[in-house]
Amino acid sequence: MTFDIEYNSERPHLIIPEYGRHIQKLVDHCVALETQEERNTMAKAIVDVMGNLQPHLRDVPDFKHKLWDQLFIMSDFRLEADAPYEKPSKEELQGKPEPLAYPKSASKYRFYGNNIQTMIDTALSWEDGDMKEALVFTIANHMKKCFLNWNKDTVDDDVIFNHLFELSHGKIDIRATEEKLAESKSLLKKRSTQGQGKGKAKGKNHHQNKNRKR
Repeated sequence: MTFDIEYNSERPHLIIPEYGRHIQKLVDHCVALETQEERNTMAKAIVDVMGNLQPHLRDVPDFKHKLWDQLFIMSDFRLEADAPYEKPSKEELQGKPEPLAYPKSASKYRFYGNNIQTMIDTALSWEDGDMKEALVFTIANHMKKCFLNWNKDTVDDDVIFNHLFELSHGKIDIRATEEKLAESKSLLKKRSTQGQGKGKAKGKNHHQNKNRKR
């Protein structure tokens, strides 16, 4: 006895492998039908079977539209059948998408984070007064804290004031102020205290769990 065994390497390429080879053969058979009526009837039946094989698509909006598009794709756009939706084009499928623009950082000072520019723009939109001045110094203190997270040493207030002047395009100038920002030691101490607090809480919970009666 001899068997005609087909190897996958010798079989036609599956355009959408998720539906399997049997669905692909049905699609090829539908394309080869002679009359438009036969192709329409079989195309609808194939779409129903595809929907049963992919039940998760029922939660997708316009899942029927998606199934019909996949049917035409599996036929290599050779199927001539009446669909309830516009037939997709091969050029549209093979067309290259528009290149994505690189994300723009807030500034060259990345250690301040991307939100610092939004904070500065918000301060610029406020009217001059005590509230705006307080916001500006709050932003400056936040910038100093971010700088210390990047450079774990120290930083002069003049450096922060110059960076704030540059990021605001010269619209916020507190370089001549006599006000002082929070001390570097204070900011570093707060950061270390927060880390130790988490460690203590973890150790306390571990101690309680250890002494819990079984």
